[in-house]
Amino acid sequence: MSRALPLSLSLVLLATVSTAGCAVVAVADAAVSVTATAVSTAATVVGTTVDVAASGVRAVTGAGK
Repeated sequence: MSRALPLSLSLVLLATVSTAGCAVVAVADAAVSVTATAVSTAATVVGTTVDVAASGVRAVTGAGK
């Protein structure tokens, strides 16, 4: 009696394993994209805050006229 897996079960197992690998790559890619977007947004907010603060200092001190 042979203990080998039937061909159809082997193909299903192979497809499942390869799909799980793709899912891990997709989740990792999504995590990198979300992190990059968050960093970009934070940099924009910091840049805007610095611009507003600099404008306020120029307005109070009368610099730049």
